[in-house]
Amino acid sequence: MPYDVSQLLKMTSAQLDDCFKSGAPGPIPNGEAKGTAIVAPGTVFTKETAAFISIFTWQGKTFDAQAGVLRNRISVFGISAIVAKVYQGASWFDNKECVVLDYSETSMVAHWVRDEIRLISPGLYLGLVYWKKDRLIHFALEF
Repeated sequence: MPYDVSQLLKMTSAQLDDCFKSGAPGPIPNGEAKGTAIVAPGTVFTKETAAFISIFTWQGKTFDAQAGVLRNRISVFGISAIVAKVYQGASWFDNKECVVLDYSETSMVAHWVRDEIRLISPGLYLGLVYWKKDRLIHFALEF
């Protein structure tokens, strides 16, 4: 079943986890992706929180698949910052293949952050954010 971001914003955390589990590792993406943070999933606050974050904090990621890196687009100005290494690897969530976005060697600010993404629909990745080994939130990337 193909998904879109509006559907993801209506899901509970458990439903998002199931969606991530059933996703494919997909190729390492290339180019600019619109990001949507999915905070407080399954509540009335999810959609409004995502909109606020998109405007003021984080707009998405720009991938360079050939170089194996990405840069986040942050702030109201969409500044390209906070670099991560990108590679295929085992997910901390279920030990299955995913695309890992690893900040441990590239960012002083996000040194303890690791993201994992899987392709859930054409052009749409669902992601998990970890702080150290603790899972924080889900997010979507639309290409």
